[in-house]
Amino acid sequence: MGLPGVKIPEKMFYKIRDVAKIVGVKAHVLRYWESEFSTLSPKKNRSGQRTYTRKDIDIALEIKRLLHEERFSIAGAKQYLKKKKGVRPEEDIIAGMRKDLRELQEMLEGDV
Repeated sequence: MGLPGVKIPEKMFYKIRDVAKIVGVKAHVLRYWESEFSTLSPKKNRSGQRTYTRKDIDIALEIKRLLHEERFSIAGAKQYLKKKKGVRPEEDIIAGMRKDLRELQEMLEGDV
């Protein structure tokens, strides 16, 4: 996912300041998002520091996109992510194929 022009270094874990820089927000914003979005939940190491994974960064980037670019409210972004989490990509593909088949069937029936 990532932002254009921002290269995300390949590491197992990232510190909050690194994630803040990658995502383009301040660390306190990430901490706030953690309190609001259950999908963003970095683990803490033995010393209590947050350790983010690449998946956490992708989630933070998605949250930023929804809030800053798509202009979702916090509640709207939560609802969107909840719906997105509940729908598997395969289900989306199958639903699209069914729609295409119905349209083809209607076209064929119209030609007869």
